[in-house]
Amino acid sequence: MATIVILGSGIMGTALSFPASENGNEVRLVGTFLDREIVESIQTTGVHPDLGLKVNDGVTAYQLEDAEKAFEGADVVMSGVNSFGVEWIGEQLATLLKPGQKFLCITKGMRADEETGELQLLPHKIQEYLDPELVEQISWNAITGPSIAGELAVHHDTAVVFCGHDKDDLEYLADLFRTDYYHVWTSTDFIGHETGAATKNIYAFAAGFAEGLLRKEGKENDKYVMYNFGAAIFAQGQRELRSFVKLMGGNPDSADGLGGVGDMFVTSMGGRNVKAGTLVGQGIPFSEVRDQHMKGVTLEGVAAIKVIGKALGPLTERGVIKPEEYPLCRFLYSVVAEDAPLDIPWDKFFYDLT
Repeated sequence: MATIVILGSGIMGTALSFPASENGNEVRLVGTFLDREIVESIQTTGVHPDLGLKVNDGVTAYQLEDAEKAFEGADVVMSGVNSFGVEWIGEQLATLLKPGQKFLCITKGMRADEETGELQLLPHKIQEYLDPELVEQISWNAITGPSIAGELAVHHDTAVVFCGHDKDDLEYLADLFRTDYYHVWTSTDFIGHETGAATKNIYAFAAGFAEGLLRKEGKENDKYVMYNFGAAIFAQGQRELRSFVKLMGGNPDSADGLGGVGDMFVTSMGGRNVKAGTLVGQGIPFSEVRDQHMKGVTLEGVAAIKVIGKALGPLTERGVIKPEEYPLCRFLYSVVAEDAPLDIPWDKFFYDLT
């Protein structure tokens, strides 16, 4: 048994408390400054208001001002915020992490250097806020794979990969969470799996286009829909995801498993990014989607497009990648950054087929 602290009491962090607590571990949920009502609800009723579920016995919620108390004696520390909060997480962990703890990252995404386009995984961004000596004394790991929080919380079968640098640490962490419904594999290809987890959101946005195009033409209830269209977009997205893994120095084969195509599939099945893509497919410029139809909504896929898509320009100029590479990501960047019309560049796809 272990003491596990999750910084961020959103739906995914809380969903992971279910298998962890059911294995007899003590789980401490620490809310961010945005989670005060969530923490209060758990403290007073035991119910997470967004999940609509009662947390298990063995799970305790703490407000942010009590974080230091929650971190006392913790064996495992997890980050449960979205990519927009990674700098904040880094600042918090700089004072809360202790030598010997095992870090397990839930947050997915990338940052990029404005001038060079050099891409950086979020766990590496977090490390910048820590003393270099402390970084070396922490075991850095992450969870990747298709995992919808609500499904996990109600015990639907969920298969994921815990990735890191030390096999023994990974097996220790996996055993804390493995149940008859939460199936965990481990991999030391940390870069490959984290890259897949960061880039799959890009293509989830594009997964909404087909439904939007059908609605635009009043054909959403027709017998023949646009699965052919969606499949081609998905296939090109998977080729680019695999290429991103190779670019970052990971094993391209990792893109073909749970942390790559598996995660991209489940993210493409619905959610906020797909909804945004559907609105664009209906002919609405993305700026209008952002400012009116989905104002204030967190869109991880769009955030990934803005960061990674923008980086492709300087990476191309430096000769790191070729101009013909990543045509779908480049196009999606033009859609979200420049309100480009939905004119799919089909002739640029699958350029490397032989």
